Amino acid sequence: MQFAHDTEEALEFAVELGNTDPAASRSGTDELTTLDQLAEFLAQYPFSGRIDGDERERRDVLRARDQVRLVWALDRDDAVLQVNSMLAAAHALPYLARHDGVDWHLHATTPDAPLGERMRVEAALALTDVIRMDEMQRLRICEADDCEGLILDLSRNGSKRFCSARCGSRMNMIAFRKRKGAQA
Repeated sequence: MQFAHDTEEALEFAVELGNTDPAASRSGTDELTTLDQLAEFLAQYPFSGRIDGDERERRDVLRARDQVRLVWALDRDDAVLQVNSMLAAAHALPYLARHDGVDWHLHATTPDAPLGERMRVEAALALTDVIRMDEMQRLRICEADDCEGLILDLSRNGSKRFCSARCGSRMNMIAFRKRKGAQA
């Protein structure tokens, strides 16, 4: 599957944001419970524009995370409703922008819009491409028993089942032990 580079980056960001949730994180805890954790996350995924660095902003980012995570659990038609809702709530108006050494790309909020809103809109814009291309099957939730990690499957055959090698190895070991026990 081939998405435009900026769409793929935004989708990868959405997965990383969604996987800070305690049901999906590697640590098993909410990885955005403090302002320091939010700052660390933003260091990996810098956003241009306004960053307040306060508790209100952190809570808004958590709302953005929940709204983005929801799309992975929806069918295509319901995903359209969710994405449209995210865009409408932000009064999104797409425009081309070039800044910080990045060539022309799409924005739909002003740089002074709240960070959570900009995150929701960036993810929503990328998700519009997934929906338009009828590729919702590329958005999955990890098949590991105790994980709800988000998966963006860009593999050629669309066969990715686990959010990480750790989940895949763990589930393979469980299946191996089950087979070994059945042979005994």
